[in-house]
Amino acid sequence: MSAAALIETTYREEHGRVIAALISQFGDFTLAEDALQDALVVALERWETEGVPRNPGAWLTTVAKRRAIDRLRRATTQDRTADVLDLPTIQDEPDMDIPDERLKLMFTCCHPSLALEAQVALTLHTLGGLSTTEVARAFRVTESTMAQRLARARRKIHNARIPYRVPPAELLSERVDALLAVIYLIFNEGYCATGGDAPIRHDLCGEAIRLGRVLVKLLPQSAETHGLLALMLLHDSRHEARLDKAGELVLLDEQDRTLWDQTKIDEGTAILDMALTLYQPGPYQVQAAISALHAEAATPEATDWRQIAMLYGSLATMRPSMVVEVNRAVAVAMAWGAPAGLKMLLPLDAEADDFYPYHAARADLLRRTNQREAAADAYERAIALCGNSAERSYLQRRLNEMLNRGV
Repeated sequence: MSAAALIETTYREEHGRVIAALISQFGDFTLAEDALQDALVVALERWETEGVPRNPGAWLTTVAKRRAIDRLRRATTQDRTADVLDLPTIQDEPDMDIPDERLKLMFTCCHPSLALEAQVALTLHTLGGLSTTEVARAFRVTESTMAQRLARARRKIHNARIPYRVPPAELLSERVDALLAVIYLIFNEGYCATGGDAPIRHDLCGEAIRLGRVLVKLLPQSAETHGLLALMLLHDSRHEARLDKAGELVLLDEQDRTLWDQTKIDEGTAILDMALTLYQPGPYQVQAAISALHAEAATPEATDWRQIAMLYGSLATMRPSMVVEVNRAVAVAMAWGAPAGLKMLLPLDAEADDFYPYHAARADLLRRTNQREAAADAYERAIALCGNSAERSYLQRRLNEMLNRGV
């Protein structure tokens, strides 16, 4: 692997940890990101000639800290110096012990003074390891729109002098919803990467699950925290079966279920059972229950699609969204036939022109009802919107079938 490629990989995997360390020390989002960019430039210059360090992430953190100090020293005006040096650093409440630096920073980013969407977007970008493009896709907005939202959130933090402080235990609950959304979206980007060549980003999946475990220990009476961890474990149990030997995507009903990780299934199911004993129903628990029904089915035919469709109905009531409605339509199609699913998709058409999963689901249901020309059009639209090469390859194979070109 070339030095440039390794730097890109290191940045993707270590970005959140490095930024967390920098913000914790200097208390300034902009300074932290600028210093990391400086360190990446140095890495590009040195790694090619001096070789790659044994621990690239630690190397980046050390160099970025030095570059941050250099930037502080180069501050040429009193106002600029004050802007940087007067910002409060991370402070823990005396009785609050969060045993993870990145999670601690996530709690500080999820500040209730910001709108929930801004909290989630800023935390995803700054600490979650997602690019502006990936965050924009998660929120179904353009990259420029998301860049503006992130800039506004940072300005509000700076202008309002919002302190970088871990909240006391009694106030954690007002930030948990945003933090759960952050961890969930990190996992989603890893499990179904919206861009690039790899359909699965194991680094993001692993980090999200790790953060989920820490959060469950921190908030043992939060049912939704348990529900999210159960959901991620149950989904992740299938990752070995999601690609064939050629690296092509394998859909759920075609997967070799002997490759599913039974240890993760058992753990995820046990955690979900624990969540249900807390009697605090929520959307993550519902999604985990759906995933558990898939995990329990020894064959695709044994899947309880009617129960899954009912659970999606409950989820639509709790957290209505285009994603939920598309998945609900697919479940209805599996339970009661493709025409019933297509009927549910029809009302979504006007709002879903740029929503790739809608077109992929519609194409599949049209294929199953033998509407080949309409299915081909839907596959073409899905391919145009899909950002992941492995998923595009799968869709192209289906399109070829509709056009009688073979695979």
